[in-house]
Amino acid sequence: MRVNSGKRPVGEPRSGQRPAGTRFKQPQATKPAPRATQRSATRVRPSSYAPGSRNSRGSASRTPRRSSHSGSPLAVVAVVAAVVAVVAVIAFFIAPALGTRLFNQREPIEAGLEVSVSIPEGASGDTIASALSEARVIDNPKDYYAAVERLDAAMAIKPGDYLFKTAQDPEDVVCQLVEGPNVAGVKLVVQEGLTVAQTAVNVEATYGIPADEFIAQAKASNYVDDYPFLEGAYDDSLEGYLYPKTYSLGAQPSVDSVIRALLDQFKKETAGLELSKGAHGLDAQQIICLASLIERETAVESERPLVASVIYNRLKADMPLQIDAAIVYARGGGSQGVTYADLEIDSPYNVYKNRGLTPGPICSPSISSIKAALQPASTDYLYYVASAAMDGTHRFTIDYDEFLKYRDEYGASL
Repeated sequence: MRVNSGKRPVGEPRSGQRPAGTRFKQPQATKPAPRATQRSATRVRPSSYAPGSRNSRGSASRTPRRSSHSGSPLAVVAVVAAVVAVVAVIAFFIAPALGTRLFNQREPIEAGLEVSVSIPEGASGDTIASALSEARVIDNPKDYYAAVERLDAAMAIKPGDYLFKTAQDPEDVVCQLVEGPNVAGVKLVVQEGLTVAQTAVNVEATYGIPADEFIAQAKASNYVDDYPFLEGAYDDSLEGYLYPKTYSLGAQPSVDSVIRALLDQFKKETAGLELSKGAHGLDAQQIICLASLIERETAVESERPLVASVIYNRLKADMPLQIDAAIVYARGGGSQGVTYADLEIDSPYNVYKNRGLTPGPICSPSISSIKAALQPASTDYLYYVASAAMDGTHRFTIDYDEFLKYRDEYGASL
C-alpha cells in the first residue's frame, strides 16, 4: 500500500483533501543622619577663655583677653582648605556609591508610554543596555544585565526594530529581544512542513538573500556549537530544525541571523520536551524524523497522535512505513502524485524499499507533530487512508481488508 500524497507548494496552505493510500505536528529613602550642627545640651566655653582662677572668680569687671591667634588669616585659610578637602572626598568616594541620581537625577517619566528602539546587527550588550536605558524602557542598564543572566539569553538577542513601553519589566524586555523584532513591516513566513530548500525560496522572496546562499549556510556544522540539539544531524543538514513560524527580522537581516532566528525558535519551542527520551527508545534525531513524517501526513492536529501510533506499530512489526511524503522528498519534491516508478527510487528515503525511519527529517515539523512523536496514541492501527468525506481526515484500521475497502471508497469519491 502506498500514500498518494504530494508536497504542497511553498506558501500554499494544505488543502482539505488527501490522495488515496496510507497516510504514514517586571531608594528606600534612608533616614536623615543626625545634623552635624545640632546643639549640645551643655554650652561649651570658647577656647579663647582661660579657666577663671580662684581669685578672679566673680569679678565682673575683668574682660577676658582674646587669643592672639583668633581670626588670623592663616586659620581661615586652613578651615577653608579643610572644607574643600572634605567635599572632594565626598565627591570622589561617596557620589559613585549613590549613583548618578545624586548629581544628575533623571526626570520621572510616565510608565507605559510606547517607545521604539533599534538594535543594530552585532550590537554589544553595553550598546543594547544603553539604548534601552536612554529610551527609558529600563531604569538602569544593570537591570537589563540581571534579566539577561537570569534568562540565560546573552547569545539569543536578535537585532531589529522594536516597540517597547517605558518602565517595562526587564525580563519582558529580554524575552521580546529573544523573540525578535515586533515592529510591523517585512515578515518571513515559514510554514509548517517546509524543507530547507523551500524555506530558502521564501527567504529569497522576503529579503533578497539568494536561495543558494541560504542553503550553503544552512549546515549543522556551522551552528552545532551554539545549538547542541544539532549534534548528529544527518548529512550536516538543518532539515527539520528551521522552526515554522512568522518572523519579523528587520528589513535586511543577514543570512546567518535568519538561520539563527529559526534555530532559536526551535530551541524555545522544544525547551520543555525531553527529546532524548522518546517513545520506543528513539533518540532525539529520530524523534524529529518521525515528527516530520507525521507533519506531512496529516494537517488535522487531533490525528497526529494516531498517525504516530501507526508508524510506531509498523516499526515494531518490522513493516515498511510506505509513506509517500518520504518518496516525494527522495525525488526532490513536486506536487504530482507518487508513481510506480517513484517507488523504485534508489534512496535511503524510499520507505517502500527500506524498513525503518528515514535517515533524516523530511521537513520542519510543528510542535504538535513533535509532541505526537513523543506521545503517540495507544492503538493497534497499522493502516490509514484518506476519508471519503474529503474533509482532510483519515480512517484508521488494523485490518488490511478493511483498509482496502476504505481506500476504494475514497477512490470512488474522487
